[in-house]
Amino acid sequence: MTDALPLLYAQHLARDRRRSVHTIRAYEATAVRLIAFLQGHWGEAVTRERLAGLTPADLRAFLAHRRNDGLGNASAARELSAVRGFLKFAVGAEAELPRLRGPRVKKGLPRPIAPHEAVALAEAVSDEAREPWIGLRDWAVLLLLYGAGLRIGEAAGLTGAVLPLGATLRVTGKRDKTRTVPLLPQVRDAIEAYAQACPYGVSRDAPLFRGAKGGPLPPGMVRKAVRSARAALGLSERTTPHALRHSFATHLLGRGADLRALQELLGHASLSSTQVYTAVDAAHLLDVYRNAHPRA
Repeated sequence: MTDALPLLYAQHLARDRRRSVHTIRAYEATAVRLIAFLQGHWGEAVTRERLAGLTPADLRAFLAHRRNDGLGNASAARELSAVRGFLKFAVGAEAELPRLRGPRVKKGLPRPIAPHEAVALAEAVSDEAREPWIGLRDWAVLLLLYGAGLRIGEAAGLTGAVLPLGATLRVTGKRDKTRTVPLLPQVRDAIEAYAQACPYGVSRDAPLFRGAKGGPLPPGMVRKAVRSARAALGLSERTTPHALRHSFATHLLGRGADLRALQELLGHASLSSTQVYTAVDAAHLLDVYRNAHPRA
């Protein structure tokens, strides 16, 4: 029965907590690792009752075991958070869980890229595509990330129901929360050009962006194309699809965008998630100052 707990936990995260596919996959994997470790650590079967008696020493042993796999502080903190969520599900939310302070994680700032780099990256990815319609697809997807601030998963999750396009786009984000983002004419033109060229057609209930064989576009394919293009352009490793979203936010803030409005555009649940971009903008200004001021 306990062996089925990770799968039941994953179903709970999808059905009741509306977590993303990536979060569900990661948390389920953590639950599987924890049970496998405890079976060897305790030398007996892992039951719900046994999990209820888990001690801080057991958790420390598990984290030490994971550290041997090369986990850094940030990954260890995420692993501990996933373990706590799984235990709460397995033994009940009312149960008293063992207390263990997670490792300190230095929160890094998002790393935006310059506007000309964002455009050059999208152009390079499009040019390297093996078929013209795939180039149009990649161009449209990357413009959505930079021009509308979408996450890669949000862009890949769009369906043909968004057509015909208007001045705005309705997006479903994390935990099935929806928001409305404005569409620049260039972004709208790019999506429409792709839709006309796509050999698989566009229907309301099917994914808007298709893979080479007609299935849903895997976000990993976009990331792979970006890695190849940034190497050809000599851009740094921080130039990722998600960096385009960061750039969207940072550049808007730098032009005077209101924090609350930016929060809505990005689909952040709390303003604190958006406020990090004020630090990014300040850091950029300091860099400009140090590089340009004769006394800096």
